[in-house]
Amino acid sequence: MTDHRLGDYLDHMRQAASDALVFVEGMCKEEFLDDKRTQQAVIMSLIIIGEAATKIMDRYAEYTTQNTQVPWRSMRGMRNRIAHGYFDINLEVVWDTVQAALPELLKVLPSVQT
Repeated sequence: MTDHRLGDYLDHMRQAASDALVFVEGMCKEEFLDDKRTQQAVIMSLIIIGEAATKIMDRYAEYTTQNTQVPWRSMRGMRNRIAHGYFDINLEVVWDTVQAALPELLKVLPSVQT
């Protein structure tokens, strides 16, 4: 049962990361910075990733220590910065995160067999 939820959280992270990459596909940084709708969509994806990472850290601490290749704390930290400093979101950081961190996350995020 618990492993089933863990798999769900990992799936949410994988889906949100994939979604964010699709949202910015074919865009350059300037286009992203001018496109509020895409910004909002990507920011929501980052919040989903951070929420799932937080739940995994809280409920499956042993799993996070076994999978140190995944940047659990960074994802939780970004979610907290977005949620608590909404009007101060640095869109350049959001762009860089999507371009560099999310493809890497998809490579290192393990699968859970239920």
